Amino acid sequence: MSADKTGATNVVWHETRITAEQRAQAKKQKACVIWMTGLSGSGKSTLANALEVKLHEMGQHTYLLDGDNVRHGLNRDLGFTETDRVENIRRISEVAKLFVDAGLIVSTAFISPFRQDRALARGLFEHGQFLEVFVDAPLDVCEERDPKGLYKKARAGEIPHFTGIDSPYEAPDSAEIHVKTGELDIEQAVEYLIDQLRERGVLPASN
Repeated sequence: MSADKTGATNVVWHETRITAEQRAQAKKQKACVIWMTGLSGSGKSTLANALEVKLHEMGQHTYLLDGDNVRHGLNRDLGFTETDRVENIRRISEVAKLFVDAGLIVSTAFISPFRQDRALARGLFEHGQFLEVFVDAPLDVCEERDPKGLYKKARAGEIPHFTGIDSPYEAPDSAEIHVKTGELDIEQAVEYLIDQLRERGVLPASN
């Protein structure tokens, strides 16, 4: 009796007859994950939502995985220690992989603060299926926005391990797409993303 790397025993991968490529072709699109990373308050969720609306209007088949929403269900047993953050991203990576396998364009909006974890997520996907998007707003801008009041609580010591305050955020070294949400409004940021997705062949070229 042997165990796989997860520790499970007697587990054998079952090959399915319909491929990921066939599922994407049926939807007439290129499946991928648009992995948005950035500080709290940088605009990840707002941008991901606005992008999904635009993609839906364009006839694309999408799904959005949002950090807070996932913690209400799949990851509700996880806290915000470094170990829990790593497990949070591991689970989301596997879920995103399933959605891409289903032929969807899936967006994720997670701080995902550690480069190593994002690299492990990338490693689950085929070349060209993983697009890292650095949603870039400076800490002072994010703290000024503070849409959920989290920075105020973190500064008061009410939230430990808060990214950007007492837990590090490791910005991407070479993200496929870099959106400066400290300088662009939401409409400009979405249009920039759409243009970038067209350049990379995820979306058809504009007429």
